[in-house]
Amino acid sequence: MSKRLTVGGLVERLADTLQLEVLGPAAGLNREISSPEASSPGLVLAGYINRFPYQRIQVLGETEITYLQSLDAQQRATHLEQFFAFPIPCAFITKGLEPPEPLLRLAEAAGVAVVRSQLKTAEFYRLIKPFLAEEFAPTTTMHGSLADVYGVGLFFTGKSGIGKSECVLDLVERGHRLVADDLVFVSRRGTEVLIGRGHEAQRHFMEIRGVGLIDVPGIFGIHAVRQQKRLEVVVVLEEWDANATVDRTGLDVSTMDILGVEVPRITVHLNPGKNITVIAEVIAMNHLLRYYRGYDAATAFNEQLIGRMRRKSDVRRYLQEDDE
Repeated sequence: MSKRLTVGGLVERLADTLQLEVLGPAAGLNREISSPEASSPGLVLAGYINRFPYQRIQVLGETEITYLQSLDAQQRATHLEQFFAFPIPCAFITKGLEPPEPLLRLAEAAGVAVVRSQLKTAEFYRLIKPFLAEEFAPTTTMHGSLADVYGVGLFFTGKSGIGKSECVLDLVERGHRLVADDLVFVSRRGTEVLIGRGHEAQRHFMEIRGVGLIDVPGIFGIHAVRQQKRLEVVVVLEEWDANATVDRTGLDVSTMDILGVEVPRITVHLNPGKNITVIAEVIAMNHLLRYYRGYDAATAFNEQLIGRMRRKSDVRRYLQEDDE
């Protein structure tokens, strides 16, 4: 899912957080921001333009402003003209500093917005970088239900009417938390973290067939929901099929690719009398043991069995070779 972020959109959304004000005419607010990074122009202001990442948001802190002020008028104009000759998305000035002449005039001529923040440069970076990372994170939508079970994000999927929402509702009743139902927005953070959340308009409502829409926090309390959660295990609900091949040991770990991240995938076959809620809790606890404590029950049992067989084989060989 592609997003388009403009300079004006960023200013509007972060105006209070970053204490922003647009300096001079509102030129360049329609420019698109195409990079999730923000950086200082650095040596570009001194005339060295090689390796200049002009696609990024440019941040001028106290160091850059005082350096420009130290130059004579001709040098300053020359270096700023060179700076604004690049198609930079926008320029931010931190600490509420005054832009030196002719920065605003050249920015307006180049169609670049200049925005001032009252925050210190380090604080400005600390707040804008997570926003940009989230805004540009690869995103997809998935049909299913996401729940926080013992701190593990379980994503339940399966064909329509299989019982995904009912399973999550039962988990909520047992003290676990709903993240999203029916439609889950999943974004990738970094290289291996997937974050799931629901649609803003949904607000933790669930559709239960035969009952209709229910307000989960209204019924169970605000502690029964959370806004987002890392997606860690995919639980596929399928109808019972006596002829299906089912993994009986758990040694053959199946995975599912979501936005380039391999996520453990567990298939649960449903039949009358099966307590899917308890099974979901066991899946979460088993995941905690495997991925956070390094203990895999299936592997441990297999190694124990192989060790027992090897010891019996050694005893048998000893008795066969004993000539006394």
